Amino acid sequence: MIEARAPGRVNVIGEHTDYNGGFVMPCAIGYETRVSGREGPGRTVVVSTGRDEAAFALDDVSAARTGDWRDYVRGVLSELAAAGVALRGAELRVSGTLPIGAGLSSSASFEAALALALLAIAETAMEKTRLALLLQRAEIAYAGTRCGIMDQFAVLHARGGCALLLDTRDLTFEDVAIPASLAIVICNSMVRHDLAAAGAYNERREECEASVVRLRTRYPEVRELRDLSVEQLLEARDLLPSPLYERCRHVVGENARVIDAAAALRAQDFPRLGALMAASHESLRDDYAVSCAELDALVRLAGEFPGTYGTRMTGGGFGGCTVNIVERRDAQAFSTYIAAAYRRETGIEPEIYDGTPVRGASLVGG
Repeated sequence: MIEARAPGRVNVIGEHTDYNGGFVMPCAIGYETRVSGREGPGRTVVVSTGRDEAAFALDDVSAARTGDWRDYVRGVLSELAAAGVALRGAELRVSGTLPIGAGLSSSASFEAALALALLAIAETAMEKTRLALLLQRAEIAYAGTRCGIMDQFAVLHARGGCALLLDTRDLTFEDVAIPASLAIVICNSMVRHDLAAAGAYNERREECEASVVRLRTRYPEVRELRDLSVEQLLEARDLLPSPLYERCRHVVGENARVIDAAAALRAQDFPRLGALMAASHESLRDDYAVSCAELDALVRLAGEFPGTYGTRMTGGGFGGCTVNIVERRDAQAFSTYIAAAYRRETGIEPEIYDGTPVRGASLVGG
C-alpha cells in the first residue's frame, strides 16, 4: 500500500502574474489531498473519490473532456506516459481535507498527489520541477485551464514555515521565512460567481497576450508583460485601449509588489507588507476586475480589526478566499470577529482556515 499527500496553497501576494512570466509568493497550507492504493491487475487505473469511481485504460486514456475530476486524471496519466514513465495498473482512492473551488489550488493538489502515487507504483522518481511542468501541461491540455506554473510548483516545492518567492520565468526560487509572530488566516467567502468566472481566467490571459502583441510593435524586446517597465507602460498608453491598459498596469505593478513584499517580510516591516497587500487587492478589484462584493467585504472588515497587518483576495477571483496576515496572538480573536462580521453583513457563514505554511507534496512516511 502506498499513500501520497499534496497540500493546497495560498498566495500571499502575486496574483495573475505567473502566466505573464512574473513573480509570485505562495506557501503551502495544511489542508491536503491524499491518494492511497496499490498496484492493480492489468493495464487499468481505477480511481475512486468515495462518491464516484472511474476506470482508465492505460493503453488509451484519450477521451472527450468531461468537465470534472476525470479530466485531471487523464491529463496526469497521459503526460506521465509521454514523459516515458512505464505506468502500471492501479487501484487508487482519493480523500482529503482541502476545500474544492475555494481558490486554494485543489486541482494542483489532486494532480500532485495522484502523480506521486502513480510514480511510486511504477517505482520511478521524477525531479520536482520537471513534475510541476508536467502537471501544468496536463491541466492546460486536459482540463482546459491555461494556468501558470505557480500552483503546481508551490504544491511540490514549498517548505514549512516559509513562503516561496518564485520567478516563474526561469523557475528560480528562494524561501522567505514567515516570522513566528505572524499568523496567516484564510477566509472563505463561500461564494463562487460561476457565470462571471466561466472563461474569465482564460480571457484575462488572452488580454495579456493581446497586449504583448501590440507592445512589441514599439518594444520588440517585450516577450511577456514581465518585460514591461512602468515607464514603457506609460509611454505606450496609445497602444493599449481599455481594458488592456488596466490589465497591464495590474501585472506590472503586482510584479513590483511581490519583490517589495519579500523584502518587507525579511525586514519584518509588517506595515509595509500590509500596504502592499492592500494595493494588490485594489489593483485586482479595479484594474484586473476579478474581485466581487463578498471578497471586498471580507477585505474591508478584516482591515477594521486592530491586529490585522494585511488582507487581500487570493486566487483567481470571482469568489473564493482572502488571505490575511495578523498577529499570531490575535489569530483566534480575528477568526471569531471576521466570521461574525461577515455573517452579519452578508448572511453567509464563512469558513476560516489556518494558513500556517507546511512542506510540499510527499509520500506519506517519506
